[in-house]
Amino acid sequence: MLTPEQETWLAHLSDTDTVQIHPADPQANEKFEKVKQHIQSILGGNIKIVHQGATSLGISGQGEIDIYIPTGAENFDSMVGSMENIFGKPRSLYPMQRARFVTSVEGTKAEVFVINENTKGWVDGCKFYQYLRENPETLEAYRKLKEKSAGLSTQQYYRRKVEFINDVLAVA
Repeated sequence: MLTPEQETWLAHLSDTDTVQIHPADPQANEKFEKVKQHIQSILGGNIKIVHQGATSLGISGQGEIDIYIPTGAENFDSMVGSMENIFGKPRSLYPMQRARFVTSVEGTKAEVFVINENTKGWVDGCKFYQYLRENPETLEAYRKLKEKSAGLSTQQYYRRKVEFINDVLAVA
């Protein structure tokens, strides 16, 4: 079951573009480290940078590396500004929630998110991620869901994915 907020978000996604699913990239962690080191070389080594998503779990996915910079609300805008200086304008921005930047590392798309660590989306995302890491059977079901979703519209893909995440969070 989806929340009204999730339905609203899904409605803005394309129902004609299709999703491609790629096998796990064995070099994903090394690519993540390169982006992390690049950011920290500019902003300092104390910046928390987290690798999550399919590539960090070693499963099939859309082929991009998901990189998160969790920050408190008091630092959100300044961190978005810092990321703009590195990656340009965000591709999407939900004020005081998250900003998405896109870059590339060794031919692989990397999405860098500045995320308010106190939002429900981040907290739930961390719970989901941890649950997958601790429950191999659920991780396997998630991998299969992703692989069976190849060729779906972006909207259909994310609908299936969000429903799966909601089901896991209900038991996590």
